[in-house]
Amino acid sequence: MTATGADREAAGSTTRGYWWWERRRSVALDVGLALVSALECGLEGVEFARNTGMPVPVGVVFGLLAGSVLLVRRRWPIAVVLVTIAMTPAEMGFLMALVGLYTLAASEVPRRITVVLAGMALVGTFIVTWVRLRQSVAEQADFGPGDWYVPLMSVFMAVGLTAPSVLLGLYIGARRRLMESLRERADSLERELSLLADRAEERAEWARTEERTRIAREMHDVVAHRVSLMVVHAAALQAVAPKDPAKAVRNAALVGDMGRQALTELREMLGVLRTGDALTAPAAAGAVPLASVRQAAVAAAAVASEDGPRLHELEALVAQSRQAGMVVELSVDGELRPYPPEVEQTAYRVVQEALTNVHKHAAGAKTWVRLAHRDAEVAMQVENGPSDAAAADAGLPSGGNGLVGMRERVLGLGGVFVSGPTDAGGFRVSAVLPDGSRGA
Repeated sequence: MTATGADREAAGSTTRGYWWWERRRSVALDVGLALVSALECGLEGVEFARNTGMPVPVGVVFGLLAGSVLLVRRRWPIAVVLVTIAMTPAEMGFLMALVGLYTLAASEVPRRITVVLAGMALVGTFIVTWVRLRQSVAEQADFGPGDWYVPLMSVFMAVGLTAPSVLLGLYIGARRRLMESLRERADSLERELSLLADRAEERAEWARTEERTRIAREMHDVVAHRVSLMVVHAAALQAVAPKDPAKAVRNAALVGDMGRQALTELREMLGVLRTGDALTAPAAAGAVPLASVRQAAVAAAAVASEDGPRLHELEALVAQSRQAGMVVELSVDGELRPYPPEVEQTAYRVVQEALTNVHKHAAGAKTWVRLAHRDAEVAMQVENGPSDAAAADAGLPSGGNGLVGMRERVLGLGGVFVSGPTDAGGFRVSAVLPDGSRGA
């Protein structure tokens, strides 16, 4: 179905389709134009009948039938223009010619067909006008214009009756197609924006999940190790209190020191979380922007890395396990050098969590902690022997998150993590971290 686009200029109320019309307004317009065109052609049919010698009623009926063809201009614009061209010698259907050419130019008909039919209408109008003007000039003996008069007036008439309708139709058709293109692009952009919003929400949720996982891992490392040592010391305190009050006093002091250290680290972590309050405050009013979530995560990670433990603190970490009764040996290969904060913090947490697991699952086992500084990496290994059956089990709970957290930390920095039982009946945890500063 072809359409001029003029009926799509305004968003009128639509109704069910009436044949090839989409709106009541289109039906009313085409019926009105067809009636006017039929009336015009009927009146012009009287003169046509007199000039050709046919009965006047026949000429009137012919004009009415020819003029009513304008009713199907939207459905068959080519047919309307062809009828107009055929009626040009009879000097009938001027309104139908104007509306037909406009409809043809504004429709989706190929441009080459439009050019051919418009050219035929132009030539036909020029020829008819030329013949009529020559007859008129010949009949008026007292009127003697130059030779230029007839050709010039014929050109003016042909162009005046053809060009305006075609140009207006081309403009309306181009404008309609542009509006449709813009509407399609707007719909496409709306769909793309919706997809981008969904993707941004997914990425924001991913960032929030990553940050919650990191915070949970830090909380687990801090609380599990400190509280495990406190439980071990409390059990030892309960055992030695009746026999050695002085040692009981020392153990109580150690429990107090560890509790204060745990509270200090927890307070630092809570302080890191509060740094993102200003960014996460809009959450009460709606969704948090992705940039705010990322800024909060980056800020929290940066502060946590700067304030986290370092490798030079491993001596103190091992000493705490020794004070809790563990037989542990520390060996360091290579020269200690500075690493990026995240590398040192990860290495420290791996050793810390491995010692915590020894306290939980291998009471009384001998443990070896090895740290190696290599050319482009730092390696650490914590290995314990079988548990001492004579040692009392502190009854520490295990959530199964220690090894998972260590693996996530190491793999997150591009390192290698291996853990598993040994042939001697113990357990070994090994990790290798790349030297992040050299990679940068």
